[in-house]
Parts: sequence; C-alpha cells; structure tokens
Amino acid sequence: MTIPFTPWPAEFTARYIEKGYWIDLPLTDIVTRHCVDSTSASRTALICHQRQFSYAELNCLSNILAHHLHAQGFKAGDTAVVQLPNVAEFYIVFLALLKVGIVPVNALFNHKQLELRAYIEQVQPALMVVSNCHQLFHDDRFVSELNADTPTIRHWLVEGEATFGTSITELLMAQQEESNEEVVEFTSTPASEVAFFQLSGGSTGTPKLIPRTHNDYYYSVRASVEICQLDSDTVYLCALPAPHNFSLSSPGAFGVFYAGGTVVLATDPSAMSCFPLIHKHRVTMTALVPPAVTLWLQAASDYKRHLVSLNVLQVGGARLSESLAKQISPVLGCQLQQVFGMAEGLVNYTRFDDDSWHVFNTQGRPISNDDEIKIVDEQGNEVPDGIAGALLTRGPYTFRGYFNSPDHNANAFDADGFYRSGDIVKRTTTGYLIVVGRDKDQINRGGEKIAAEEVENQLLVHEAVTNAALVSMPDTVMGEKSCAFVITTNPALKAITLRKHLRARGVAEYKLPDRVEFVAQLPMTPVGKVDKKQLRQTIQQTLIIKK
Repeated sequence: MTIPFTPWPAEFTARYIEKGYWIDLPLTDIVTRHCVDSTSASRTALICHQRQFSYAELNCLSNILAHHLHAQGFKAGDTAVVQLPNVAEFYIVFLALLKVGIVPVNALFNHKQLELRAYIEQVQPALMVVSNCHQLFHDDRFVSELNADTPTIRHWLVEGEATFGTSITELLMAQQEESNEEVVEFTSTPASEVAFFQLSGGSTGTPKLIPRTHNDYYYSVRASVEICQLDSDTVYLCALPAPHNFSLSSPGAFGVFYAGGTVVLATDPSAMSCFPLIHKHRVTMTALVPPAVTLWLQAASDYKRHLVSLNVLQVGGARLSESLAKQISPVLGCQLQQVFGMAEGLVNYTRFDDDSWHVFNTQGRPISNDDEIKIVDEQGNEVPDGIAGALLTRGPYTFRGYFNSPDHNANAFDADGFYRSGDIVKRTTTGYLIVVGRDKDQINRGGEKIAAEEVENQLLVHEAVTNAALVSMPDTVMGEKSCAFVITTNPALKAITLRKHLRARGVAEYKLPDRVEFVAQLPMTPVGKVDKKQLRQTIQQTLIIKK
C-alpha cells in the first residue's frame, strides 16, 4: 500500500533525476551510510543528557524497534502519529518507522487534543507513539478516548514509563543484548513515494499535512549540508523542537547525521539550558528563532567562556531585525546565517562568503538552481526586483499538493504548479529574498505559526461569544503576538475565562490569544468579510497610545 500524494509531472521528475537531485535512496541512508566501516560507525551521532549513541548504536536500536513493529504486523504504507520531546527516542523511532515503511506525522510536543485529533482524523493511524511526559498521557484516559474514536489504532509505543502500550525504553533494553535475533529485510516505502508528513503552518482551520518523499527531502538535506559546510567535526545543538523542518533538515539533525557529525539535544532554546551544553560538548553550530536570539544576547555577557566553540548561529522561523542581526557576531562571537524556509519545501540561506549587507538584511537565496521563484502582485503579474509581492515557488524539493486536500490545493497552487507560500517578499538584483510579511490569515508568534481561523472557530464555541476575529499585533521580542477581538452577550466575560475555555478545548498554549479586546461590532470590508487590516491598525494604535 502506498500513500496517495500529488506527484511531480513526468518531465520534472526526469530533469531532477538527470541532474542528480533525486538519487532513489531511502532517508535511512543518512545514518546507515556510516555503518559500512568501523571508524565511521563508532563516531558519536547523538548526545541526549547523559546518554551517547554512536552511528552503529543508533542504527542497531532503530533496527530493534523496526523488528518489533514488523513482528506486530506493520508494513510499508501504514501510518503513525508521533509526539515526542527532544529525546534520542525521537530519532530512533523516526528511523525505525522509515525502515519498516510506516509513514509518520511528527506532532510538536506542545500540541494538544485539538491538533492530535486533527492529524489522527486525516491519516487514520495504525500506530501511536507518545511520551508519558506529556500531560495528555500521564494516564490512559485520553488514550481510551482515542482508541474508542479511532478503530485503526492497534498499537501504542510510549517513551518513559508506560501504564498503557509498550515502553520503548524497556523494549530496547530487553532486546539490545540479544545479538542472535532473526534478520529481517525491512521494506521501506519507495524513494519516489511518501516517507513522512510535515506539518503546515497554514492559515486554515484544519492543520494541513505535507507529504515529503525520500527523494525530495534527501536532496534538500544533502544540498543544505554542502551550503552550510558540515563535516564530521560538526557538533550541532538541537535547541528548537526536533520535528521542526528547520531543526530536522536545514541542515538540522539529518544534515549533521549525513555529514557524520554529532547532534546534541537541548530540552528548550533558553540560554540557561543551551549555554552549558555548548560549553560541555564544544558545540559548533545551532539554530534559533528571533525571540530566543534576543534572550541569548541578553544573557551572553555572563557566559562568554561558554560560547567560544560556537562558530555559526542560524536564525529563521520569523523575520530577524537588522539591529539584532548586527549584534550576533560581537556579542555571541559567532557567524550569523539567516535561513528562510518552509515545511512545504523551499529553503533559502545566506552564504558564509556573503557581504555584511546581505547577511544582515536578507533571508538568503534558494538552495537549488532549479528552485523557481515568482513574485507577483494582487493580479498575479510578476513584479520587478525590489518590489514587494506574493512569493510563488516550485522545485525539486517543493511539494505539489497537501494530503487529501483537493479544494485547498486548487487555491494553494497556480496552473503551472507554483506553490503560493503566503509570504510577501522582495527580491534583490542578486537573487536574495527579503521577507516583508504574510498575505495569509496567519500569525507568526516567534516562529510558531497560528492559523487565525482555527482559534476563532474554538472561541465561537463559547456560549457567550457571538463573533470573534484573531489578528497579529507587533511585539518587540516575539515579532508578532495575537489579539482576539470578541463580541459577547455577557458584559462580565473576562479574557482569562476565554483562555480557560480554549485550554479545555485542547488548544495548544502558544495559540491562546495574548490579548483580548471586547467590542460591540467588527469592521467589515465591502464584500462583507471582517476587515482584519483595520483591526490590526486598531490594536497597533492602541499599543502606541498606552506606551
């Protein structure tokens, strides 16, 4: 069984194969390629707290788990929903699933019932992989609900102590010493087919899933490794959530694994968590979103000796201001690399030999010569360099359609297969992109994307809310925060009550409105839609007045 997805047209497929972008190898080759000789196999691949794993051990542990799943009857084309924190088990599980051909959705650890149910509804998973550290899985109450609602689920794997399902830790410990286990030839999904689903930060109410094939994703990883000049001496600190496209493949952990370097896991991107790890493990490279950069800059003066090994700080996920960009080298003592990418595909980097203007003021240029870029006005006409417009793109690692979403895809792509990213950008005469903003109804809260419609729909469930509109408001640290304009039948309704309501509905914490404004009516456009542009202006003026 194969997962349905929108393939690239035949002429594009032929071109990408001919140019060597697509090499028909599974993503597991990122690790297994290092297990052919003892020197490479013994290198440290992963450090998680006090635990260290060589490439041989990472491959062996994922084989053990793959063997278990195979014995449970799983096969290529089955699906899984995975929700794990930044722990070694995330990569062990991911590799095991890829080896068996199980296609996962890797949910973020801060996702709650709302998001998990949306992913489960879309892929109808046979396997769930969760952590007992998550509040939903401290016991089996939510598990029982999901089992009752989703008859396709037939197996649970649990990171940590398990009161339900199978403990990953106990399974690996019990079988790791058994060297005579049966040899099984696992069957991955074909390299031209779906390997896993990435998560969209889109603007619609239901989270969209992005099918990524082995071929397209592996090319993105290899090209990123070349641009970012990774090698076996690279020590990369994974401070952002491990499933993020940024920290997974740009070049991220997969890039480091491909290069034979070492990935060090941090529980969170705070300076207090990361600075000691950088010092202890001689970290050479890491990636952050702009709000975390601000906090690092504030803390760095007291920890200069902790950062001497750090050579490169990548910043992406949201627009980095020029003023912050200029502080990174003198304060943190490392080189800045700006990254502008999307889980749907296209990734842009500033290069290490770029002049300071490009590094401080642009978000880089595309990975590939075959990354095609169109920047268009509201009528769809291409605009000259230096003029802001909507970004459209297609290429050897940019997908061609969201999973099982024909109606949405009709609007997300133009007739020539260019993906409408929702970003407003300007292109320089040198081919670099400068991100100006978004044209989608989406809020970028410090790199975490919030679909306004999703939160609005949950607000409208409250019995006292008759209408609601969520918009972005400027914030010096996060870049953007969210403000909900609410019409209510209850004059005594409080913002804290609405936040409690959203939590009870299973909305992730970062999606809760940072501010709530109660209004008698919402402004409307001439065509009868809520005028969010006016609401954004209103809240911006309110914030200025209150300063």
